[in-house]
Amino acid sequence: MSKVISPYYPPRARWYARLFNVTDAVRRGVYLDRIRLPSSVTWSGLALAFLVPGLGFYLRGPRIFGYAAMSACGLLFLVFISWFGHPLANFAFGLMVSTHTSSIVYYCGPALQVWELKSRLLFTALVLMSLGFLLYGPIRDFIELHFLMPLQINGHVVVVQRLADANNVKRGEWVAYHISYSSQSGDDAWVHIRSGTGFGPVLGVAGDTVEFSSKGFSVNGVRRPPLPYMPSGGSFIVGTNQWFIWPSYSVSGHGYQSRVSDVMLNLAKVSEDQYAGKPLKHWLWRKQDLQNLQ
Repeated sequence: MSKVISPYYPPRARWYARLFNVTDAVRRGVYLDRIRLPSSVTWSGLALAFLVPGLGFYLRGPRIFGYAAMSACGLLFLVFISWFGHPLANFAFGLMVSTHTSSIVYYCGPALQVWELKSRLLFTALVLMSLGFLLYGPIRDFIELHFLMPLQINGHVVVVQRLADANNVKRGEWVAYHISYSSQSGDDAWVHIRSGTGFGPVLGVAGDTVEFSSKGFSVNGVRRPPLPYMPSGGSFIVGTNQWFIWPSYSVSGHGYQSRVSDVMLNLAKVSEDQYAGKPLKHWLWRKQDLQNLQ
């Protein structure tokens, strides 16, 4: 047969045709096919405006508004990354979400003109919540869970990398670790421990001998000054897949010093399963001085 396409036979479907079938099925499933949008508002444009901050201004025009909005979102993202964990980063993050919401509402302007003010305000609130719960919230949680996590320590912000391997942790290095909530009882007192993230230097590794006295503690015979709520006597050997990290806790209550010391000692035996990451030496142009945190 000749390679000339016959007008009596339709062209063969492309490999990506099934993707459109899935999209159409989803639209029918959530009844989007029943919504009639103005000719100037399309589902593809709405999806792009949702995924790209500020793009709604570009699609609706004038394009100079779009360039300005996308540039502003890019600048706000750089501020958010540069001051990760600081109040300024949270402020930039909020402005970026607000700009993104405004761009979507602006793109949908022709469809919203016939709506009442209450409906338009409700639509704006729904767009804002959708961006927060479906886009920005999951992205932020994914970054903090797998890549970077900011910690507030004694008024300072420390950025912790989550990719560091727990097997490479050495004595003297600082690590972040998870602490689960627990409530421990003694003969005359209850001690409640809040969940959270601990952070401190590794004082001992597996196999090290830790001894306590009234004048301080020692690791493998190396004497050190005492830390808050340390016991005044006793010793133990750091177990396999464990670190000795003395917790820095704010204790609320009076008395029961011995009971608090016992609980703190249990918390100081940190398992590798609790490992959350190691701090970066530098975050962009700023050096993270950990010695000032003690």
